[in-house]
Amino acid sequence: MIVRNPDQRVAVLVDVQNLYYSAKNLYQAKISFKNLLNIAVQDRTLVRAIAYVIAADPESENEFFDAVNSAGFETKMKPLQTFFDGSKKGDWDTGIAMDAVRLGHKVDSIVLVSGDGDFAPVVNYLQQSLGCLVEVVAFKKTANNDLMDMADDFISIEDHKSTLLFKQKAKASPKGKAKPISKK
Repeated sequence: MIVRNPDQRVAVLVDVQNLYYSAKNLYQAKISFKNLLNIAVQDRTLVRAIAYVIAADPESENEFFDAVNSAGFETKMKPLQTFFDGSKKGDWDTGIAMDAVRLGHKVDSIVLVSGDGDFAPVVNYLQQSLGCLVEVVAFKKTANNDLMDMADDFISIEDHKSTLLFKQKAKASPKGKAKPISKK
């Protein structure tokens, strides 16, 4: 546990794909980004809040991007890559790591919202070279153990399920029957 005070400057970096798939696979739910930001910042001074997203179909995902922006995040988006063999790839690991290093000079604490163990080297760098606190917010069930141990503080989303998770309600079809909602 770390000491938090209102004078601490905080940056919140969210690996949206990691968060989205963990919420979906573990709880068939979605994340409240507004509540996530409140839990991450905890009444400190927010310097930047960035949500890193992969856009498979930006036209149909505008509602999601608007919700993330209205929750207080700026979004950084890149398209889903499709390769010649049909395989697809989309991640922001390097971009998140680079922004964490750039912002580490300007804040007291980086709040990394991801359980991805690939971030362990950047967490170590931020702590050892920049003297920055690193807090990790993730689903404990899917978070990398080394990342949780290495963090100055770990906040388990499972401990805040009622605040952070919600199930999307089905929209009624024109004939009054429930219609499944696209889960993009």
